[in-house]
Amino acid sequence: MSLLGGWGRYPLGESALLRPRSLAAARAATSDTEAVVARGAGRAYGDAAIGARATLETSQLDRMRAFDDETGILSVEGGVRLADVIDTFLPRGFFPKVVPGTRFVSVGGAVAADIHGKNHHVDGGFGDTLESLTLATPDGAQLRLSRTENAELFFATVGGMGLTGTVLEATWRLSKVETGWIRQRTIEAANLSQALAALSAGHSSTYSVAWIDGLATGARLGRSLIFLGEPARRDELDARARRLPFGAVPPPRYRIPFDFPGFALNRLSVGAFNELYYRLGARRTGAPFLVPAGPYFFPLDGIAEWNRIYGRAGFIQHQCVVPEAAAEATLGEILSRVAARGDASFLAVLKKLGPGTGLLSFPMPGYTLALDFPLRPGLLEFLDDLDRLVVAAGGRLYLAKDSRQSRATFEAGYPDLPKFREIRRAVDPRGRLRSRLSDRLGLS
Repeated sequence: MSLLGGWGRYPLGESALLRPRSLAAARAATSDTEAVVARGAGRAYGDAAIGARATLETSQLDRMRAFDDETGILSVEGGVRLADVIDTFLPRGFFPKVVPGTRFVSVGGAVAADIHGKNHHVDGGFGDTLESLTLATPDGAQLRLSRTENAELFFATVGGMGLTGTVLEATWRLSKVETGWIRQRTIEAANLSQALAALSAGHSSTYSVAWIDGLATGARLGRSLIFLGEPARRDELDARARRLPFGAVPPPRYRIPFDFPGFALNRLSVGAFNELYYRLGARRTGAPFLVPAGPYFFPLDGIAEWNRIYGRAGFIQHQCVVPEAAAEATLGEILSRVAARGDASFLAVLKKLGPGTGLLSFPMPGYTLALDFPLRPGLLEFLDDLDRLVVAAGGRLYLAKDSRQSRATFEAGYPDLPKFREIRRAVDPRGRLRSRLSDRLGLS
């Protein structure tokens, strides 16, 4: 047995760990193992990729199968990481249309979580880039899924957290890009109202995201820096960028060598960081400037094992989405309570989202707020209170980040859950696919 956790390092659970070396072995493990779920790169924050009894790790299913230079359509095995795709194809002028905040996720995991990026309001989620999937189901079958072939199962698998089968292969579209640079414009927002207005006004920008100060209070509540971005054309590069138009995304430059002590993140240290970050960012407002793709999309990938900043106990990310009409009131109340508690970290992100793809996809039209909290006494009860605000606003929590929401909160937020359960029962009548998350939320 192995002791497994997600990126947040909470909760931890014992599970037998299977490492199939081939697609055939992964298919057999999916059908022959009880209470199993697939695990890609282990970047789900909570317990979604911890099997109730066994976990099928797909890291050795890492082969790229085919690529079409004309269409940008790529076929890969489910364990291939986005980092490997970017390293291989960015020098050739292609980049994934949808990437999350880290490139160290597997393609199978990207499907299971229907990951979204800074361009969801324009291009949708990862599921929108998919052409087809090959899925190993618990009855031993190997099925091809698409919008026209086994379509119901396709839309249950996209965002379905691995609970319909193991993604063996995925065929998806990359975007053609002229360079590996982003033309970024920074906007300063003095409070939450201005931040929401800036994100709404920047709706036509390909990429938009806001860093938000989780400790600001009063008239500064929700003060933010909004980063709008467009893929840079070759004729927009300066002399420095022209020397390396498709610069490789570098490996982590730094590493956190030990678990920080519990007192390291406090109102004083985080408040000082937020003040400095806001002031430095505000100096760059105005004219657009060039940023390499790596720092723009994956700012924390430059620090290996950054999750150790939160200490040995780990951390919880609370990521919600609420409809646009309720966003200012609900997010304002959340931020007020977070600031009063005083231990939210400097990793606070606000984005605008569009409709989701799959039955359990997280996005909905509205705004998503992600906040990290070190695990400390009273935190779980505090987050339960935040959940009630989200549910009252008609919102929901992101399953890929979740480690503790209640079954009631989950069921209130996902109206297509009955349909998902129906499809899941049909594809897995014996209940072989089970994760710690599915047991906790009543999906097993």
